[in-house]
Amino acid sequence: MKIYDALVIGAGPAGTTAALYLLRSGVSLAWAEKLSPGGQMLLTERVDNYPGFPRGVTGYELAETFAQHLQGFSYDRFQDEVLEMKLKPGASQIKIGDQWIEAKTVIICSGVKWKKLGVKGEDRFVGRGLSYCALCDGNFFKDQVVACIGGGNTALEESLYLSKIVKKVYLIHRRDKFRGAKIYQEKVFQNPKIEIIWNTVVQEFVGENELQALRLKNVKTSKESMLPVSGAFIFIGVAPQADFVTEEIKRDADGFIITDAEMRTNIPGIFAAGDIRSKLCRQISTAVGDGTTAANSANLYLEGFDG
Repeated sequence: MKIYDALVIGAGPAGTTAALYLLRSGVSLAWAEKLSPGGQMLLTERVDNYPGFPRGVTGYELAETFAQHLQGFSYDRFQDEVLEMKLKPGASQIKIGDQWIEAKTVIICSGVKWKKLGVKGEDRFVGRGLSYCALCDGNFFKDQVVACIGGGNTALEESLYLSKIVKKVYLIHRRDKFRGAKIYQEKVFQNPKIEIIWNTVVQEFVGENELQALRLKNVKTSKESMLPVSGAFIFIGVAPQADFVTEEIKRDADGFIITDAEMRTNIPGIFAAGDIRSKLCRQISTAVGDGTTAANSANLYLEGFDG
């Protein structure tokens, strides 16, 4: 079994930053990421609030820029899923795919996944009219009528993105006001291709081989209606990607990993950074800061100065 100074799990902004700082400090590094590096950045059409890019940048371009920082460094990349952890301070064993490795420190940067509504027809129509990523699937609905479900920043941003492609967007929200930033709200209100349906929830996704309509319910009047659409996009929040995380690591009620300000978990030598952490703000910039801090804490642990 090969032994590493550090294992970074995840290759989003937090994981990439943690890996960069660890590699610059000269430690031996294993990096596990099943998919392409970039994390949620790859599912974002445009990033307008990342310092250094005043005119904005596409998520893909930003992910590529992050990856370029790691060129020239030597590390072992495991392009597979982390399945199991056996934690021991200074000597944790982790199963990646079908092999085990040992790491003196572990930084968990596995990020989040989209939440589901959990209503009838949702699982049936995924990939057949139902999606959780406008950037990934928006072009399949060019000049068609679609619905977006949600009221946060992501729902507003993705509705605006889809309005450039589709004929019409119905934005369905269960409350009578949005939670998203005012700047996005104003753009949505001014967009003639977006129609907002307030105080409404989806009861069922309806169709035969493909999605054809949504059965809706007004939460104030209890009145039900059918809304014909060719596609639907769900943006109701995120859940932690933490199926592999053992119960030894403390998490909050929603399953996010609890850390201190230095990204330390309750297990010595185990750290967490980025969206997987229990915190209020989840942005690329905060993930980068988390990754930097976690790498520094891991280095201090390796040098015997932790705590």
